[in-house]
Amino acid sequence: MTGPDPLEYGWWLASRAAGIVGYVLFSVAVLAGLTMASRLASTPARKRAVLQVHEHAALAGLIAIAVHGITLLGDAWLDPGPLGVAVPFVIDYRPLAVAAGIVGAYLAAALGLSFYIRRKVGAARWRKLHQFTLLAWLLGFLHALFAGTDVSTTWMQLVLLWTAGPIVVLLGARVTAERRKRAKAAQRAHARAAAAQSPQTAQAA
Repeated sequence: MTGPDPLEYGWWLASRAAGIVGYVLFSVAVLAGLTMASRLASTPARKRAVLQVHEHAALAGLIAIAVHGITLLGDAWLDPGPLGVAVPFVIDYRPLAVAAGIVGAYLAAALGLSFYIRRKVGAARWRKLHQFTLLAWLLGFLHALFAGTDVSTTWMQLVLLWTAGPIVVLLGARVTAERRKRAKAAQRAHARAAAAQSPQTAQAA
């Protein structure tokens, strides 16, 4: 007994491979972004290197995601059609998970390409918008987890674990650092307020 001819579902294989590559590259971009946000890259040279990884991985990931959708059009079994690839809930195959992937792809593309117009929108506003990159990654993760046909395999489970684990750890470190920063700022403000009231209290006495 021989297995099915890979040429009969080559488009599906190509789409699946491109989707996995796109997810991994986008995860690398998110990890690099969190590394910069957490200030783990201590020297200017390391910051530049991490920034380059962030930019190049994001751009390559967007290309792979586009290939993922385009090659899926050739899959005769799924037969999604252009609307099925571009519009959520058009195809019946795992609609929620597929919709998460489509919305995540749009969000990733918008946020990734916004890097080139950050001067027009302003650095502060761009950084706030860029925080939604984590949401785009999460939607991609859910898409891979619930729509991917390889999720039952050990190697794909390891891919998801090796990408999600560091992201969760770095995100937790960033949140903790932000809380400590706010707490210190609040303490300094309280100390300044107390120091300002001390002369007034002395004069009143």
